[in-house]
Amino acid sequence: MSDKHDIVIIGSGAGGATLAHRLAPSGLRVLVLERGDYVPREQENTDPREVFECKRYQAAETWHDRHGQPFSPYTHYCVGGNTKFYGAALLRMREHDFAEVRHYGGVSPAWPITYNELEPYYTEAEHLYSVRGLRGSDPCEPWASAPFDDAPLEPEPRIAELMQQLRATGLRPFPIPLGIRSDMAGPATAPVRLGNFDGYPDPTETKADAHVSALRPALLRPTMTLVTRARAIRLETDSAGDSIERVIVERDGERHEFRARAFVLACGAINSAALLLRSACAGHPRGLANSSGMVGRCYMSHQNGCFIAVYDRPNPSRFQKHFGLTDFYSGDPDDGHGALPLGTIQLMGRSDRGTLEWIKGDALPDQSVDSIKSRTVDFFLTAEDLPDPANRVELMPDGAVRLSYTPNNTEAYDRLVHRFTRALQEAARRAGHQPPACLTARLGISGVSHQSGTLRFGRDPRDSVLDVNCKAHDLDNLYAVDASFFPSSAAVNPSLTIMANALRVGDHLIERLGARAVACAAQEVAS
Repeated sequence: MSDKHDIVIIGSGAGGATLAHRLAPSGLRVLVLERGDYVPREQENTDPREVFECKRYQAAETWHDRHGQPFSPYTHYCVGGNTKFYGAALLRMREHDFAEVRHYGGVSPAWPITYNELEPYYTEAEHLYSVRGLRGSDPCEPWASAPFDDAPLEPEPRIAELMQQLRATGLRPFPIPLGIRSDMAGPATAPVRLGNFDGYPDPTETKADAHVSALRPALLRPTMTLVTRARAIRLETDSAGDSIERVIVERDGERHEFRARAFVLACGAINSAALLLRSACAGHPRGLANSSGMVGRCYMSHQNGCFIAVYDRPNPSRFQKHFGLTDFYSGDPDDGHGALPLGTIQLMGRSDRGTLEWIKGDALPDQSVDSIKSRTVDFFLTAEDLPDPANRVELMPDGAVRLSYTPNNTEAYDRLVHRFTRALQEAARRAGHQPPACLTARLGISGVSHQSGTLRFGRDPRDSVLDVNCKAHDLDNLYAVDASFFPSSAAVNPSLTIMANALRVGDHLIERLGARAVACAAQEVAS
């Protein structure tokens, strides 16, 4: 609990852990605060009932929607954050995603940096997170300065067959870049058979999550410290009100305070915004870093949905998460010159019973969930969510999160569902098979896994919270490295962009604080 820190990072997920890894060799004294604890390695890790029905690892927290109605957010407080439960699909945003893009629901704004500026960090993040993939296979992938370190896993036979059927229709399925650690295999090591993956913690540690890949090696350095079960409840400024002086933390029923030269928010886009709002004071009555009034605004979470194709024959695949489709990312070619972006399609893990019941609903009334469970191929669809100032994080009177959100750009998602249904049914007919029944259900407000945009970065302090280095315009030593900095959401999983940006911000912090840190350390040794 030493108070001698150069940097305090609040949160240990994709942004916080990756930043910690970048800072570790610098000599800077870094404290990582995590409100949760380590996920235990136990039998229940891969038990669908425990994980999904009993919500064994989900945050025991209640948030409220714009009408004040309570809901349970799908989020996790633990070392490694939500990456302990993600599907490890690590895709780059496309080059044009960094520019202004017109959509069915409006316009997504340009970023204040370009793809070329972030590209070296994408490459480093892919290496750090053991991403397996195949350059040139994704039809709309951006350029990359290096190949993936490892080739994709081989698809299981049923999935390989489906890929060939889709290719016969003119589509171009490609291996999803996945964070799967290759250093787990060896001549004296038993092979790992992947199964329950998306939504599950991985006791084998084959999944490249933020804890295993970034934070754990960082903590081998003596200058790095992790404190678990430490919930940041407010940030307090110095007397001038232009920099953060300390963070107040609640741990095991006791309050502690930690001081540092710089503070970094990595709580997730929703909780980072909520922490700034809870930290309102006389000098910052609307919340910290909020002179623009933009803290909490422009929340995005993607138009996400689960899509299952029910075939008339079994799908025996144990690990089906292999390919994706971006043929419709920039639009449906069938729509001609005026086509607008639709989104991304990717396989996900096999659905548990509860998820199947939710997706099936009243469809296929003559077939039970048990009768279709072995015959599904399961997909995850993502269309872009556009930034709307009315979609925002606020606080209830008791300080709880209120998430005011109205979906937008829904036409893109609906068109993606329709176009993919056509593609699967055409592929089956061409192969001489019965076309599948296609069922879909869109995630509701509790589906916050792709949360972003609440502290957008930009060059103008009047309409953004952070500058291009992800430092708050209003405060000299406050940064953010979760997805809150996103000014637009693109239509790919946000994790890799969070990781790449954390490496970028890490370089900035080392340049800004590093020389002084080395000098201070030398002075301490001399004294």
